Amino acid sequence: MFFKKVLSTALLVSTLTAQEKPNVPTAEFGFINLFNGKDLTNWVDVNTSPETWSVKDGLLVCSGKPIGVMRSEKQYENFILVIEWRHMKAGGNSGVFLWSDAKPSGNRLPKGMEVQMLELEWPNIHKKRDGSPNHPGYVSGELFGAGGMKAVPENPRGSRSMSFEMRCKGKGEWNQYVIVAVDGAVKLSINGKFVNGIREADLRKGYLCLEAEGSEIHFRKIQIMELPAGRAADLGMTLDQQNK
Repeated sequence: MFFKKVLSTALLVSTLTAQEKPNVPTAEFGFINLFNGKDLTNWVDVNTSPETWSVKDGLLVCSGKPIGVMRSEKQYENFILVIEWRHMKAGGNSGVFLWSDAKPSGNRLPKGMEVQMLELEWPNIHKKRDGSPNHPGYVSGELFGAGGMKAVPENPRGSRSMSFEMRCKGKGEWNQYVIVAVDGAVKLSINGKFVNGIREADLRKGYLCLEAEGSEIHFRKIQIMELPAGRAADLGMTLDQQNK
């Protein structure tokens, strides 16, 4: 009799708990391909040309000319982005923009959080006025707000954040970036290790943009996992709200 009473009580508590539990849907997460290896589905040209972007042997090839960007079809707020790239020329320049307005300004590039993709010889080829090499922090995944975006660097080089460790490979070699972007903060992994970060971006939902900036670059993987929405709308940090 004692055990029957205990069992009945346990079943009653379990039933009440189940009834009181809020009906919260379970999110399903997984990566989707933003590049299918065949064509430019999921991407929209902004200010380049039909010859700037092409698909060859399963690779997304950017000629680098003219300078400009193409953007994702949709906007993203919180996400994990995996992108693999290689420069084909010493000193090559490119990047991917996060939370971008995809509206080029005077330098033909838009507002957004730029994740820099520079070939390792860039500081030596693009020297300072006195002939000395540029700062090495430019290469290996520098993070910065472009086009007027404000943010707080984790490892400051002025308003930019440079990687704590130089991990990018040179021309002709593949690099992998894993970018975690949540509520205005970005963490960047380069070739298997997180080495850079920036936070408190003042625009937290927008387009992804791939950049053409003068030299040939290849991409072979562009995958994204969308994460739950955050506070961008509450804080007025979406494109629709900032354009009002």
